[in-house]
Amino acid sequence: MDSPADHQWFLRKHEDGSIFGPLTFEQLASWASSAQIAPHDSTSTDQANWTKAPMLPELGMDWIVEITSERLYGPTTLGAIREFMRLGEIGEENFVINACDASRQQVRDLAPLLEALPSDGRAEPDDAAAPTAAWIAVDVNDRIRELEDALREERRNFAELEQHYRDLEQRYNDLVTAAAASQPYRA
Repeated sequence: MDSPADHQWFLRKHEDGSIFGPLTFEQLASWASSAQIAPHDSTSTDQANWTKAPMLPELGMDWIVEITSERLYGPTTLGAIREFMRLGEIGEENFVINACDASRQQVRDLAPLLEALPSDGRAEPDDAAAPTAAWIAVDVNDRIRELEDALREERRNFAELEQHYRDLEQRYNDLVTAAAASQPYRA
């Protein structure tokens, strides 16, 4: 059976349809590891049949990054996670999910794996044959709306708890008053 290294590869970028190649599998894997291949990009060996890059197991695009509790990015590689950290797009407190075994952990827990990676394979800026690095695109306006929605929900929950507290306080006062009224008067 053929291995990926036995073929020349092509990469098609999802956002604009641009095609890069022919490439060695080593170069393709290097681009995946340096965040130059996004989850929706496609790969091919013949430019007739295209497959989403994460479907090629040898690329190791096995990680999903939790940008927010409601927004995910991936699948991507450990090298791309390292690149996103370098760019400040995610931090050690972000969570990632291993798509192979569904384990969830914080990026800081991946430190030994990230440190064991070979130096990144980012293309030099003057390498016109290389795609630009993928970004974790989070629209600021979407994020503001998410935070506003979460704040409204928290305020609603707080108002419900305040009302519940007032109800309990009233019941307590009613019980104290009833208990005092039921006590015989002593002079």
